[in-house]
Amino acid sequence: MAILELKDVCYCYSIDQKEKNVLDHVDSSFEQGKVYAIIGKSGSGKTTLLSLMAGLDIPKSGQVVFEGSATNDLDLNEYRRHCASVIYQSFCLFPLLTALENIMYPMELCQIDKNKALADAKSLAEKVSLPEGLLNRYPGKISGGEQQRVAIARALAMDRRLLLADEPTGSLDGENSDLIMDLLIHLAHDENRCVIVVTHDLLVMERADEVFRLSDNKLQRYR
Repeated sequence: MAILELKDVCYCYSIDQKEKNVLDHVDSSFEQGKVYAIIGKSGSGKTTLLSLMAGLDIPKSGQVVFEGSATNDLDLNEYRRHCASVIYQSFCLFPLLTALENIMYPMELCQIDKNKALADAKSLAEKVSLPEGLLNRYPGKISGGEQQRVAIARALAMDRRLLLADEPTGSLDGENSDLIMDLLIHLAHDENRCVIVVTHDLLVMERADEVFRLSDNKLQRYR
């Protein structure tokens, strides 16, 4: 059963008082337990689509439906806090918070008891294979692969079932890309999460369960 559905989704931007279509009557569905890759040329609308799935915006028409409820009928702040999370290519970690504090941040936003948030953050760090000795370092003092794992651990806080990743391997070397993909596949296959990855990376495409291509404002199954 689909956890996320796109129903006749349209989206456009206004540029110089003219509308530019980005998504045109897009329909698709995504299930838990799978890794999906979305490919397409730069400027094709992949990041816009990811933003709609994440509840950072709503369609101009049509619906993004999570577990039977359209996002335009939901409290989008609550949706992002408890249901969907974005893993950014640039990591988007807070530079003045340690790795552990970055992981704890979503739980603190939700007013989780500090001791519980601390214990849960350490457990999430262990899940993504972050060494304990790294947790008190600031993002600028750890590698790109380690920063990406911190970002993934933070995305897992509040037990979100939908993980959306924007080029998660784009700034990593081959070894770290493999590690991140191993982790995303584990989260989908073993923890029954729905993982949707926007990517140009052939490795991600090869290892994803299903691949969609966004072209000419349409989303079509590629593999």
